[in-house]
Amino acid sequence: MIRLAIIGTNWITDQFVEAALKTGEYQLAAVYSRSLESAGQFAEKYDAPALFDDIDALAASPLFDVVYIASPNVLHGPQALQMMKAGKHVIVEKPMASNYALAQEMFDVAQQNNVLLFEAFMSAHIPNFKRLKESLSSIGKIRKGLITYCQYSSRYPKYLAGENPNTFNPDFANGSIMDIGFYCLSSAIELFGEPLSVVAQAQLLDSGVDGSGSVILKYEGFEVVLQHSKTSDSYLPSEIQGEEGALLMDMISTAKKLTKFTRGSDLGIDLSVKQESNPMYYEALEFANQFKQQSMNPSCTQRSLIVAKLLEEIRRQTGVVFPTDKKHFAKKTK
Repeated sequence: MIRLAIIGTNWITDQFVEAALKTGEYQLAAVYSRSLESAGQFAEKYDAPALFDDIDALAASPLFDVVYIASPNVLHGPQALQMMKAGKHVIVEKPMASNYALAQEMFDVAQQNNVLLFEAFMSAHIPNFKRLKESLSSIGKIRKGLITYCQYSSRYPKYLAGENPNTFNPDFANGSIMDIGFYCLSSAIELFGEPLSVVAQAQLLDSGVDGSGSVILKYEGFEVVLQHSKTSDSYLPSEIQGEEGALLMDMISTAKKLTKFTRGSDLGIDLSVKQESNPMYYEALEFANQFKQQSMNPSCTQRSLIVAKLLEEIRRQTGVVFPTDKKHFAKKTK
C-alpha cells in the first residue's frame, strides 16, 4: 500500500485523493496546508491522516512514501525539490515547473536521490486518449491537427473587477498556456512527439499573463494548431485529420468521446470505450505501477521535459515573463 501525503487542499487535490483511493493502491497518510484548520477540514472525510502546517516537518516525516503536490504553479518546483531531497517520491501537478531549467533540475534531483518524479498530466493515461493514439494509423498519413481547450475561467470576473486572482497573476507562474493550454500542448507531444518548430501568439492581459492564444506546431508533412483560452468558451472538439479520415475527441483533457470519420462518409463511428468517471484514476494507477517497479517511465519523463521546454519558448514568443524566470536565470549565470 502506498502511503500518500498531499500538499494543497483544493478541489483538484480532493479529486486526486478520491481517484487514488479508488485504485486500492493508496492510503492517505498526511495532509499539509498552510493552516492546521484547513488541513483538518480537508481530512475530515478520510481515515485520520496526520496533519501538518510546517513544510519542513512534512518533509522530515516518516509517515508517508509519496507526496502529491497541488499548490500554486510557482511552488511546484521548489516543493518537489525539497521533498525529493528528503527522500520522498513526488507526484506534482501540471505544469511541473515554471521554466525548463527548473524542470531539468527536478529530474536531476530525482535521479540523485533515487526517487520517482511524476507529472500529473492525466490525459495521456485515459483509455479514450490511448485509443486515439492507437487509431492514428487508421486514418492514413496525418495532414493536420486541431487541439482545442477554451473555457471561460470562473476567476475571470474577479480579474475584471480589479482583483488579482492567482489564475491571472504572473507571480504564481500562471496564465492560459500554463493552465488549460498545457493540456493542448502536452496532448500534442504525447501523440506526435517533439515538433520541428513552434510559432505562438497570445492576447496578454494587463497583469502580464496570457488570457488566450494559439500555437502552431510544425511536424514533417503536417502541422498541429493549438487553441487555448481562459477568457472565452469553445464547443468544438479536437480533430486529427488524415488522408483517409479524421478522428474527433470531445474534451481533450478528459477524453470523453472519440469518433472516427472515414473519407467519403458522413457517418461517424464511435470508438469510445467505457472509463472511470474520475479521469485522475488512470494517472494514479500509472504512478502506482511505477512505484511498484521503482522506475520512472522514460516516455513520461521525456514528454514532461519537452513540454517544459516548449512552454518556455511559447512564453518567450508571446512576451509572458514570470518573476521566477529572472531569479532562476540570474542564479544560473553566476
